[in-house]
Amino acid sequence: MRLSKNFTLQEFIKSQTALRQGIDNTPSPEHLDAAKLLFETVVQPVRDKFGVTTINSGYRGPELNEAVGGSSRSQHCKGEAVDIECPGTSNYEVAKFIEENLDFDQLILEFYTPGIPDSGWVHVSVANAENRKSVLTAMKEDGKTVYKTGLIE
Repeated sequence: MRLSKNFTLQEFIKSQTALRQGIDNTPSPEHLDAAKLLFETVVQPVRDKFGVTTINSGYRGPELNEAVGGSSRSQHCKGEAVDIECPGTSNYEVAKFIEENLDFDQLILEFYTPGIPDSGWVHVSVANAENRKSVLTAMKEDGKTVYKTGLIE
């Protein structure tokens, strides 16, 4: 099943942890609808702009989310969020494109190191309700993850 022109459901639900632990990571019809909206609104436009787009983390059903230690409130569990990278393009540049050109709920530039273009990844979500347009940068400070407002290069 295709979620958009260049992406399949299988890419979005693939998980090494699910494979190793025999976890069924099939989304519900409601979560599948959310995923289609996410891919049509954000992921496919990113692919159209930058070329190859890699999904690092996509849908996580309840059992998989627990197995990976994810937050129970994560939009990954609703089919609304994805973590992506575009090989050969700075993750900051990808995040900046999304911020300036696309409709999204939350955008987080995660663990990006200035000067190292392929460091970190971009987390982006689209809500079925009104999108908040929340923009954050996640980084480590004193060994703890902190979230700062805006994209920080």
